[in-house]
Amino acid sequence: MDILFDEISQTIAAYLLPFFRISSMLMVMVVFGANTTPTRVRLMLSVAITMAVAPILPPIENVELMALSSVFVILQQMLIGVSMGFVTLMVMQTFVLTGQIIGMQTSLGFASMVDPGSGAQTPVVSNFFLLLATLIFLAVDGHLLMFKMLVASFESIPISNQGISIANYRALAEWGGFMFGAALTMSISAIIALLLINLSFGVMTRASPQLNIFSIGFPVTMVSGLFILWLTLGPIMEHFDEVWSAAQLLLCDILLLQCPLDSSVVF
Repeated sequence: MDILFDEISQTIAAYLLPFFRISSMLMVMVVFGANTTPTRVRLMLSVAITMAVAPILPPIENVELMALSSVFVILQQMLIGVSMGFVTLMVMQTFVLTGQIIGMQTSLGFASMVDPGSGAQTPVVSNFFLLLATLIFLAVDGHLLMFKMLVASFESIPISNQGISIANYRALAEWGGFMFGAALTMSISAIIALLLINLSFGVMTRASPQLNIFSIGFPVTMVSGLFILWLTLGPIMEHFDEVWSAAQLLLCDILLLQCPLDSSVVF
């Protein structure tokens, strides 16, 4: 009877422990972790992926499912999954920050709507950039690459008490600086263009004090902002490729994987 109980416990652990890592990533990951994605769909997708990959994963050793130590193992798996999903979230937030900067500089930030991902009020320009970045992420099979990295992480970081190192967690936190820097890089041209327009209005006001700068400055700035926004959309694919490549390198460092990984085949 003891042998039968051990076999049943090992079988349950072989499916349950990977499920925590997979479901944690889908809980935070872009598109799948958004508020618009039903929880039932996310749960069924996590179960389906677990059932597909669990038989090919390396065997779990030295983990007792009914012991107190298994709680720490589950927490490690959840932290690994959340960290992977959080990287994709920061990639999308790079473009949200870009839209906020451009929207505030071009007077287009007055129009706001609910962000489908976070549920907060954000400028329409930010939602527009977020929509473009999400479509590009799906078009380049970024979600498939995330699934492949997730499966490969079970080889590099097996299910045990050992998880991501403290240094890698620090690298994950410091990547936020790259996120703000990338957003500023994408919006710096719009900032400079609007600065020149405002300087021109300042010169006009100084030369002709009778000119009501507030009556013509706002519509001119808004029309110029729309034109600048149209010009900013040209190199967005190059910017996304740069940010996504940096995110892949970060994921490979955190998960101890060899980069680059091909996203054409998931399993």
